[in-house]
Amino acid sequence: MRRTEALKIITRVLKQPVDDVPAADLIYGRALAHIENPAPQAPQPWAMQVDVLALKIAAQLPLSEDAEQSPLAQAEDAKRARDLPGEIGILMGAGAALTSAPWYPARPGDLVHVHYEAAGETAAFGETYLVAAGNHGFLNMQLLCHTLPPDTEFLDGMVGCFAVDDDPDPLSDLWFEAGPHRLTIVRDGRPVHIGGAQ
Repeated sequence: MRRTEALKIITRVLKQPVDDVPAADLIYGRALAHIENPAPQAPQPWAMQVDVLALKIAAQLPLSEDAEQSPLAQAEDAKRARDLPGEIGILMGAGAALTSAPWYPARPGDLVHVHYEAAGETAAFGETYLVAAGNHGFLNMQLLCHTLPPDTEFLDGMVGCFAVDDDPDPLSDLWFEAGPHRLTIVRDGRPVHIGGAQ
């Protein structure tokens, strides 16, 4: 599993570990002994933003990074290594690769399929988006379908995260976060970008 995927899963579970409760933005903690038997000299409780705690957990996981990584995951690795030129270079290079592609920019009618590898107990799955005309010359990215079973736990948090309305560049988030290696883009019935084939 890649670190960015682990981070998304950890964040989702920390935000809403139990169904039918509001999602949390802040996590509060205290040693169980001090909850059961509070003492004046007890250590102070701590509180942390869910996103920050998730990032701390994901950073400590010994994940396999053998598989190809998205540009964002590569940039995060460079950032952890305190390699600012490397981080900037990765992001700039990915942006240039997107904007210089012969099929760029996206057009209404384009289909974009994202393939996700198996992660933990979740089987590999895919989701397909349609690029549609939005307002003021912008574009929408609409989720058409996905291959996860309908009874998948946390289904709403796992699919449709790249759907956008009125975005000047709806492919940008997909390109950087999922990675070009996971994308297949079809225009007029023909594949114009096949992830993993490059």
